[in-house]
Amino acid sequence: MRKPAFLKQKVMLKVLYALIPVVLAGIYYFGWRVAANVLVATIFCFLTEWIMTSKRNGKISYAVFVTAALYGLSLPPTLPFWMTATGAIVGILFAKEVFGGFGKNVFNPAIVARAFIYVCFPIESTSRFVPVFRGFPGGFSQWSFAALKRTPDMLTKANLKITDAISAATPMWSRRDFGFVTDIRNLFFGNIGEVFNVDGSQRVLTAGSAGEVCALIIILSGIYLIYTKTAQWRLIVSTLIGAIGLNLILRIGFGIDAVPPFLFTLFSGALLFAAVFMVTDPVSAPKMPLSQWIYGIFIGAMVVFFRYKAVFAGGVAFSILLGNTIAPSLDLWIKRFQSRKKTVIK
Repeated sequence: MRKPAFLKQKVMLKVLYALIPVVLAGIYYFGWRVAANVLVATIFCFLTEWIMTSKRNGKISYAVFVTAALYGLSLPPTLPFWMTATGAIVGILFAKEVFGGFGKNVFNPAIVARAFIYVCFPIESTSRFVPVFRGFPGGFSQWSFAALKRTPDMLTKANLKITDAISAATPMWSRRDFGFVTDIRNLFFGNIGEVFNVDGSQRVLTAGSAGEVCALIIILSGIYLIYTKTAQWRLIVSTLIGAIGLNLILRIGFGIDAVPPFLFTLFSGALLFAAVFMVTDPVSAPKMPLSQWIYGIFIGAMVVFFRYKAVFAGGVAFSILLGNTIAPSLDLWIKRFQSRKKTVIK
């Protein structure tokens, strides 16, 4: 096998720079196992692309490292490493290389990898969430939380004064299934982890995936990407408009209380993380301005719809995959519409 040759991409390097604080925040909140999980994802994403590009005498894209980081950060902090590796291989192989490599794929490889893990390992994908570490130095002095079944040890590390909580739930699951609403400030800053009572039973509130916990860090990273013109601001803004818009329509317009307030929708789950880092993927997103507005609004609205109606409380990955499916057609339809409009004017 030949020596790796790289396709240098300054844009992808800037995305990696923007992800550094997200990774550091993940380590602070969950321990060094987050970094290990991202490393495992990076190794197997890289090896898969290296093997495939070697066969066609191509170059390894810097985008593969972005894919690995996004995928690793989208996973529960304690997901088994072999599952992380499996998803990495599937994402690169079936969402990127089968289409011919970088620039030719229709679907976002990181999203495909995450969706594959969710579908194939649903228990591990939904039961590996834990509360965050608190105080200084937080997770920088820890490897990871103990498994959820070791609740007393886990809660002691999280500074939660309870030893007999029976199960755990993320903010979205706890609101939907138990009626417990997390404080918005905790969602914004990432301080997620407390005990709440449901029908006399004590349950642990857990944070979500490693990269989605702190809204503040994600917003600052998004500002950097927009300022450096690395990410298309229309895709970020339109995704948030779609999510907030449908949220307000369902909650205020139709009076559906099952739909949470828009700030809860905005800061909980992976919506912000996806809007900043995944919807803005330059390959799988449409290229025309009007198409980008439609694409982002569609994805944002679908996230809220899935959270409201689907069995699972999230839905970000499947929303983006649906958006990826219609992205090429959007550009085609808009071009045809504009072409016909010009013909009519003439």
